[in-house]
Amino acid sequence: MEQRSKGGVYLRIWVAGKQETLRTIARLNGVSVEEAAALNPHIGHYDEELAGSTVYLPSGTGIGTEAESGADERLKSPGRLPVCQVQPPAVLDHWIPLKTLEEMAQEEYDVLIIGTGAGGGSVLWRLCEQWKTQRKRIGIIERGDSVIPTHARNLSTMNQDRLTAYFNGLSQPLPGSEPSFRGARQLFALGGRTLFWYAFAPRMPSWDLAQWPVPVEEMESYYGIAEQVMNVTESFAEGASFTEILLQRLWMRGYSKASPLPVAADIVPQVYGELHTDMFTSSISLLARALNQRPYDLAVNARALQILHAGGRVTGVKAAAPDKTEYTLKAKTVVVCASTFETPRLLLYSGIQNRALGHYLTTHSFVQATGTISTLDFPIPWGPLNIMIPQSRENPYSVLLTGPEAFYWYPVAFERPVQTETAVNFYGYGKIEPRYENGITLDPYKKDEYGVPEIKVHFSFSDKDWSVVHRMTEGIKRIAADAGIRLASRDGRPPICLTPFGDLHHDSGTCRIGDDPRTSAAGPYGNIHGVAGLYAADNSVLPSIGAENNTLATIAQAIRTADHIARQQGTGAVVRNRTPE
Repeated sequence: MEQRSKGGVYLRIWVAGKQETLRTIARLNGVSVEEAAALNPHIGHYDEELAGSTVYLPSGTGIGTEAESGADERLKSPGRLPVCQVQPPAVLDHWIPLKTLEEMAQEEYDVLIIGTGAGGGSVLWRLCEQWKTQRKRIGIIERGDSVIPTHARNLSTMNQDRLTAYFNGLSQPLPGSEPSFRGARQLFALGGRTLFWYAFAPRMPSWDLAQWPVPVEEMESYYGIAEQVMNVTESFAEGASFTEILLQRLWMRGYSKASPLPVAADIVPQVYGELHTDMFTSSISLLARALNQRPYDLAVNARALQILHAGGRVTGVKAAAPDKTEYTLKAKTVVVCASTFETPRLLLYSGIQNRALGHYLTTHSFVQATGTISTLDFPIPWGPLNIMIPQSRENPYSVLLTGPEAFYWYPVAFERPVQTETAVNFYGYGKIEPRYENGITLDPYKKDEYGVPEIKVHFSFSDKDWSVVHRMTEGIKRIAADAGIRLASRDGRPPICLTPFGDLHHDSGTCRIGDDPRTSAAGPYGNIHGVAGLYAADNSVLPSIGAENNTLATIAQAIRTADHIARQQGTGAVVRNRTPE
């Protein structure tokens, strides 16, 4: 430390060490953080890491002043070096900084996010990016624990069988899903279901987006932002003879739109310790990006019980720790990203009512098929198969071809004998029309351990939905024949079959956005009708999902919601749409 006159007042200068913040420096020197902030207007946030930055403190404060004075004298002594000042070591007891609910209850948040899955992680990242230099307080709570720090497919101990078994061990059947949605499961963990998602990231076509209460051009702009932050690429299987040969076969037989399937995977070579160290993107990737922008408060094992609101405006959230101790978290804005089932459950239990809330539950019909193909014409190494045949206006379904086995883990030749044939997987996603009668209601006779009513799922296919299943089944058979693939049973499963409702985990729509409160639970930005400052930003807000994996759409819409919130608070980007000339 040294003293320096600033505006006629003598101040002490502190050069911040690694992981030091204005709050920790003030505490170390025995001054209030408010007093320190007044002397350092160039510092944007109390908890911003300041390594190497200059911090001004009132003259006469500080610890170890005599020792420092002695060090100054030693500097003047020829042939002597001062002893390096040793700061108290910073301690981090987890791989991501965590707060307790008790600590979070002492703050008032500009934005409080519930849930850390695709929607919650995206809102958090975008707000941290928009508010790098703003003194805004952002908090996020997660009902589950921190289980793994990355997408499960990035773990070297995983293969497809172990990954499926691990997901089944961490998740649980969705209460209230029997009998109409019996395949549904819930996963409560930091990162949510993005820890295990397939990482398929196609866009919805413009004719489906045109049904949304959002300009198509604006949504496509947010798709671009989402693809950047998720590292979406169509080059995952580039150079693979398996993909190239089958693409040519399909093109020559009239499937002109067949193309490599976009995958959220960072395939850029990793050098010099760059941050892109995870291949497959999960919400953990978004939490990390956010943390490297600015601090935020995160609590795990924090169960949101109720949204607090008064006078038509949100005021905060009641949350509980695992020991059932309840806390009130104060917030000016709350964003609910708890899942297609938990978001409407929380809103309904909080006394928020409108006609559409909990209704219009949508997913995809999901037809799977397995087959084998001759590899005699495939140059070695085959590489993975990664093809998408998108939906068209005439065919309301998309078909994905992957292989061999789970294409994420390509079995290289030196690990097993070269075979003359290999496996192909078909995944067919059929479009389902959103209908009011599909949805969830609160069960007045069943409550969970926190006293919150369980849900009851109501779901069925319409005649139109069943027609799409039939057309998709016949379409898969034609694609297999045209590509030279022989459909065959595997592991006792029929060659082609319909997956039980709910098993695909593409559920959405129960808090859908729209302009009309009679047919939507939220406005176009996810703003809940009737409660200012309350938003939803997960799968539940999607008014329709076409015939594509909906994670990319959820992330794009969540980023759009975050931008709207930032603008409402006087900052943030604006997406401007040009009218084509």
